[in-house]
Parts: sequence; C-alpha cells; structure tokens
Amino acid sequence: MNSLLKISLLACALAVGAVGVAGCRGQTSEEAPVAILRNMFRQPRYIPQAESFFFSDHRTMRPLVAGTVAREMEINPVVAEGRTVDGKGFVDTIPPIVIQRMGGMDKLVERGQARYGIYCVPCHDGLGTGRGMVIQRANIGGFKPPTFHDDRLRGMPDGQVFQVVSYGFNNMPAYGPQIPVDDRWAIISYVRALQLSQMNNTGATP
Repeated sequence: MNSLLKISLLACALAVGAVGVAGCRGQTSEEAPVAILRNMFRQPRYIPQAESFFFSDHRTMRPLVAGTVAREMEINPVVAEGRTVDGKGFVDTIPPIVIQRMGGMDKLVERGQARYGIYCVPCHDGLGTGRGMVIQRANIGGFKPPTFHDDRLRGMPDGQVFQVVSYGFNNMPAYGPQIPVDDRWAIISYVRALQLSQMNNTGATP
C-alpha cells in the first residue's frame, strides 16, 4: 500500500510540474535566462568599434596582419591595378591572363557587354556617347560624361581606363567595390568594341 501511495504521489507531482512548465510558455520575464553552461553564455568579448585598454592603439577591431591576402583577392598587381610591373605606368592592353581565364576575347567582350549594361549605360548610354538617362534627367550642375569616341579616350591605355573604373574620376564614383577585377577588364574590352563600332560614325581613324 505504501508503494502504491508513493507512486501515486509521484505521478501527481509530475503532473503538477508539467502543468506549471507548460503554463510558463510564451510569458515574459525579467529574470536572467537559464544557462546551464555559464562560461559559454557569458563570454568576455569586445563590442565592434568599442574602446580597448588591452591594446596599445585602444582599438578593439584589429588591423589585418601585414601581407594578409583575402581568398578572393587578385594577387597579380598588373591585373589588380592596371599598372606596369615597375608601377610607373599603365599597361597598354588587357592582361592576357584575364582573357585566358575568361575563356577568350569573344567571351570577355560578351561579359563586358552585360556588365556595361548594368553599370555604365545609365550615364554613358548604350553607345558610350555620355548621354545616358541619368544625365538627361538629373540636375547635376551641367556635368556630362565624356564620349568614349573622343581621340583622347581612344588613345588612353587600358590600364588607365581600369584605374578610372576602379577608383572613379570627377563625378564618377569608384566601382572597384562593386565590380570584380575580371569584370572591370571585361567592361574595358566592350568599350573598345564600342569605339571600333562607332569609328565611321565619328569620323575618327583607327
């Protein structure tokens, strides 16, 4: 009898406990949350951009170690910057390695046409004359992008054009953060194709 009574009392206690736990679901509490592993729940950490007294420069966000290379970073300086190996000038043409890994010049130009349509057409228009819809509709103080069919731009080294696309110039913003390296070169290949296609229309000579 005693055993049966104990079992009954235990069953009642479990039932009351289950009802109590179920009744707490969905309710708010000002009590700290239950954390079995406290050392995992409350770890000493820095808040981004906060001040640190541990490091001599008092910055919590640490600079990269010198020489760090990101996985997606272009390590070839000629390709990444459009400059000659000595860094004193610009490369005249698109680096061959870019053409090779893009699958040939045809595919490079095709890719460039697609990227040009996304990033360049709004200001430079489809033919590269600098009469895009942004220029036609926006009040930007009379600024107008130069036509790609100007002799000065026709003779500009590809590397210099790459620099302009990457870092911007005058009212043109930098597109380096938005456009991958190979796509910037692809855009340049399409700009050169545009210049060739409009050669007769502008009266220029190859």
